[in-house]
Amino acid sequence: MYLLLKRRTIALVLTGVLVLCASLLVGSGLKHREEAVDASAEVNWGLSFNSPDGIPTGNATSEELRQYNACYVGDTSQKTIYLTFDAGYENGYTGKILDTLRKHQVKATFFLVGNFLETSPDLVRRMVSEGHTVGNHTMTHPDMSAIAAKEAFQKELTDLEELYRSVTGQSMKKLYRPPQGKFNEDNLKMAQELGYRTVFWSLAYVDWYNDQQPTHQEAFDKLLPRIHNGAIVLLHSTSATNCEILDELLTKWEEMGYSFGSLCDIPLTDAGSGSEAS
Repeated sequence: MYLLLKRRTIALVLTGVLVLCASLLVGSGLKHREEAVDASAEVNWGLSFNSPDGIPTGNATSEELRQYNACYVGDTSQKTIYLTFDAGYENGYTGKILDTLRKHQVKATFFLVGNFLETSPDLVRRMVSEGHTVGNHTMTHPDMSAIAAKEAFQKELTDLEELYRSVTGQSMKKLYRPPQGKFNEDNLKMAQELGYRTVFWSLAYVDWYNDQQPTHQEAFDKLLPRIHNGAIVLLHSTSATNCEILDELLTKWEEMGYSFGSLCDIPLTDAGSGSEAS
């Protein structure tokens, strides 16, 4: 009898251990699944250039982004480039960049931060008068993925809208680029609810370190072989290299058969909108 009771006790203990282990495994699995669908988890926009058609793969697909009226590439059936510049501040190069764009009759989109509008209103007015588009790069250039409250998220965009209106007398186009490409699903939803299209990019290179500017050849080595149909190109207008190579770069792209389009010409195909960015 003693041995039987001992065996039963051992069996119960083993059963309890197995149940506890199973519970921990299930709990761990649930935790991982919850993390996998966490809409507030930060994502850094990134690209992989390994597609046979030359169009890079983003860490979110065009179909996934389209649910939120977001995009990273334009019409891939056409040899069209959508040229964009991010500008947190004026570094002495924007005027010459605008001269080059005018020479090539290219219209670009400038995603501006509040500092640029405050310190260089004449350049902003020139952008508008020469037919370029000004997009929203937020008022203070924070990590927007760290902002959970819609009111705070909205303030970063509306403060810039109001500043733009005071400088130009016009309403800002509803195009938004997250600072540093940091975002999450909640951000995409909030931007969409505010009427914005979130615009990422399909071609960029490290051009933003003022004291470590790439050589002309290094820039060409990145920007020429990786160009592709529907490319949304991100350059920084603070870059001396970009300013110096832009004339030749545009010429080379034109010689490759590319023309230039406006982000506002990329139609919104989301069923909830059905309209173009305005």
